[in-house]
Amino acid sequence: MRVNGNHSGVDRRTFLKSTAGVAGVGAFAGCTGGSGGSSSSGGSGEKPGADGEMVMTTSTETTAAYAMSQAIANAVNQNTDKIRVGARPSEGTNANIGRLARQESDIAYIQNWTANKIAEGKGSFADLSYTPYQVFHLYDLAWFLASGNDGWTSVTDISKDSRVSPTPRGSGTAEMLEHSLDYAVGDYERISIKYGSQASAMSSGRLDVGAATYVNLSVEPGWLQQMKGTVDLRVLGWPDDAVAKLEEDPAIILSDIDMSQFDGYGYTPETLTTPTLAYNFVVRDDFSYDTLYTFLETLWAQREGLQEDNALLGKLADGEFWTTNAYEGLPFHPAAADFYKEKGVWSDDLERGKE
Repeated sequence: MRVNGNHSGVDRRTFLKSTAGVAGVGAFAGCTGGSGGSSSSGGSGEKPGADGEMVMTTSTETTAAYAMSQAIANAVNQNTDKIRVGARPSEGTNANIGRLARQESDIAYIQNWTANKIAEGKGSFADLSYTPYQVFHLYDLAWFLASGNDGWTSVTDISKDSRVSPTPRGSGTAEMLEHSLDYAVGDYERISIKYGSQASAMSSGRLDVGAATYVNLSVEPGWLQQMKGTVDLRVLGWPDDAVAKLEEDPAIILSDIDMSQFDGYGYTPETLTTPTLAYNFVVRDDFSYDTLYTFLETLWAQREGLQEDNALLGKLADGEFWTTNAYEGLPFHPAAADFYKEKGVWSDDLERGKE
């Protein structure tokens, strides 16, 4: 299924394609409080977050997501003394699930690719010791591959000797892009380069193909602009046969993006058809009700001013955006569900988790 890139948001039904019809995670995930050093319970046996401390993780230091998490933390910390939020970098969405399990994080973002694997109990997620509960929607990202190599226009230009970093290892996005590349190319040298280091790696000849993204299908993050300013960046398209296979894949969502809205590239296709992901924050099922409710209450009160600190947070001014692109198979934390019901943005097709 495809999404038109000039839409202000992504149709929720398209993002449910990967999770519709699967069993909820409660069927296999335990609801244990966890043991060992907690980021917020201090190993005291209290529920995570009971002391009012919250560690928020998204992605690496140079990403838009991390900057957005810092702005969110500041908005909460400056407007309540009941809780404290600390934004910390992380390797990405898959790593965030592990951080939640080890209680190194309290609220972390994931995307629909990872949510699908959790809901279906695939791989390491089959033995997850907790149930991830949804909290709120952050943004949608259209992911694509790009190169500074002269003459390259398609992912089919990748060969067995090409050095390719489809986002850093540890991110769910990496798995999704690697999976997508399997439809179009054979072997290549898989390397791992952080987003903010891709420009220098391309310039020095250490990277042939890197990953890039458009936030909400239209905004270029700073590290992508840095890539454009460092090399003659070329956006790589997907061949028609690979697009046909990707459209049939239930775990992949495609967006069509009109590239005339962008400039400064060495090459772009007229329309870029590329995989897209929805990113939502989740917490453990045993996270403190009161702390999460206070977090949402405080952030909600500041939602109209969030874009002053980070323009990408402007969509949170719309209350309905908070529950947009929710994942089937993953319930909402009871505190979040009750809060959204109170604010009138809850819908009957969303699921409230058990307390």
